Amino acid sequence: MVIEELEQLKQEALKNVETLSTLEELNAFRLKYLGKKGVLTSYLKKLKDLPLEEKKQVGTILNELKDLLEEILVKKEQEILFKQEDILPGLDLTLPGRRPVVGGLHPLTQVIKEICEVFGRLGFDMVQGPEVETEYYNFTALNIPEWHPARDMQATFYLKNGSILRTHTSPIQIRTMLERKPPLRIIAPGKVYRCDDDVRHSPMFHQIEGLMVDKEVSFSDLKGVLTYFAKEVFGEKTKVRFRPSYFPFTEPSVEMDISCVICNGKGCRVCSGTGWLEILGAGMVHPEVFKSVNYDVSIWQGFAFGLGIERIAMIKYEIDDIRLFFDNHLYFLESFK
Repeated sequence: MVIEELEQLKQEALKNVETLSTLEELNAFRLKYLGKKGVLTSYLKKLKDLPLEEKKQVGTILNELKDLLEEILVKKEQEILFKQEDILPGLDLTLPGRRPVVGGLHPLTQVIKEICEVFGRLGFDMVQGPEVETEYYNFTALNIPEWHPARDMQATFYLKNGSILRTHTSPIQIRTMLERKPPLRIIAPGKVYRCDDDVRHSPMFHQIEGLMVDKEVSFSDLKGVLTYFAKEVFGEKTKVRFRPSYFPFTEPSVEMDISCVICNGKGCRVCSGTGWLEILGAGMVHPEVFKSVNYDVSIWQGFAFGLGIERIAMIKYEIDDIRLFFDNHLYFLESFK
């Protein structure tokens, strides 16, 4: 019977394992009995041909024998290694094992995560959209028609099929408003593309777009939300200021500055002696943008803002070359673990 054969096999294996004296012999024993083409595997393949009751008994015996041999082999391996200690200079098996090298999140990923958590506490949902866009979502729906000079503000990558690589994350707000009814609060991180390449610009970089729409949203709400964001990311003592600016998809529009984190607003090389660093653009959503998504401008108001993740990270970590984020040098990345 199969059960008797397994008992003999067990006695044979236990006898043979005692004779093992090298790692090579141990590995050969493991392959003979526990390998894919080993003795125990061959018995497992025979289970299907056995009666149900015998199948259960044999299966149990095989599993117990497999566990027993694996346990014995682990102990035997330790015995062999200890005996080899004298011929392996410097080997001390009593020392604790070395911890494996653990990676960390990329600094840009850390900044994106931190910013999304800050706005998440204010009730903003995170949404995403395609990186390959149409001119309609990237420009026209954002109040930038074909003839508008604002299109020259952004050096765009045009694809052969007529599509483009999005130049900002603002198209996501259009897509979201077309899919959802107000009120809404969204935050949209993602990659964007422009024809730039120097120590402060990259042809591919990251932005976060924010949008809030409700019946009673004012410019004061915009200032309050962005002030909270700045103090959470850069510290409670951070000062902010808003300067008039121009963006075709917001009116009025502003740029937001924070007090220089290097000199605390006293003036240094980083802030060009002004004591301020520009970090984002924002404004109240232009009525034409609401019309393009069929939002009633007599009922709904909103604000939007966009910020560059690399710029925030460069200011936060005092980095003067944007290319360091993409060169993948370990000495740079390991400093952010």
